[in-house]
Amino acid sequence: MLVYVFRRLVNVVFMLLVVAAVTFGIFFMVPKLTGSDPALLYVGKIADKAAVEGIRHKMGLDKSIIEQFWLFLKGIFVGRDFNAGVDVTHCSAPCLGYSFKTEREVWPLLLDRVGVDFSLAVGASILWVVLGTGTGVVSALRRGTLLDRITMTGALAGVSLPMYFTGLVALAVFANNLGWFPNNYTDFADDPLLWFEGLVLPWITLAFLFAATYARLSRATLLDVLGEDYIRTARAKGLAEPVVIGKHAMRSTLTPILTIFGMDLGGLLGGAVLTEKTFNLRGLGYEAVTSIASSDLPVIMGVTLFAAFFIIMANLLVDMLYAVVDPRVRLG
Repeated sequence: MLVYVFRRLVNVVFMLLVVAAVTFGIFFMVPKLTGSDPALLYVGKIADKAAVEGIRHKMGLDKSIIEQFWLFLKGIFVGRDFNAGVDVTHCSAPCLGYSFKTEREVWPLLLDRVGVDFSLAVGASILWVVLGTGTGVVSALRRGTLLDRITMTGALAGVSLPMYFTGLVALAVFANNLGWFPNNYTDFADDPLLWFEGLVLPWITLAFLFAATYARLSRATLLDVLGEDYIRTARAKGLAEPVVIGKHAMRSTLTPILTIFGMDLGGLLGGAVLTEKTFNLRGLGYEAVTSIASSDLPVIMGVTLFAAFFIIMANLLVDMLYAVVDPRVRLG
């Protein structure tokens, strides 16, 4: 088990370095290859030549791309000074950049926003995993019945309807007309009850979308597993049906569920753009859209790296859960 964990941790470190290098290359190498000037992305196209040269020197854009990348990685661990002679801007570790448009470091800005995404992702993921997987299992065990047709029709509707449509309908009915839930987000530290009420509609909307996928996948997977030889052997040995389903069939059924759960959870922690825009939640996705509109390059890059980090860590968690659900993966 320790060897398995060590291998996964080494893979995580390698993937984080690759993601950082690729992201850095996209933001700093690609503009040069296409004939653009990265310095203009910091000061704007209407800036004078002196301002462009000043920001190029301050950001270190006049150095080689290897040296720039080294300074970027070094800044993550020990911080960084953006130096232009007498004008020095310090960025504390971990430094993911400095937004000269808002005069703020990127890392504290992301920390202010990630709490919204964490609250949204955790609550919604619990709902969609429990409801989606449970619905799929029940539907598979009642295959061909009226219950099976109703649940799969609901799952098809959930997959087909776009998130912003169901979100706007939920807001119009339950927030604006009935007034059951507030249409604003409150920090948990300020008021836990208002925090919960403000997230109920986003949780349900996201869960409706994702649970549909989990229901269809768990149903199809469980039906395939129930036809395997070891399931027939377990039944022939006289094991009770709950034991056959819960102890044997569900182990194989959960493997693909865990796979997509890692991607979905990591993606949500990195910013749920449509959900945040629909419900006016100022998380990472909202910040990314705002930064793109204002061409705030450091923030865009920081959100990209932050999202990639969450996706990689979510997949590491899934790899750990694989070893629990199916011990055979430790040998792979």
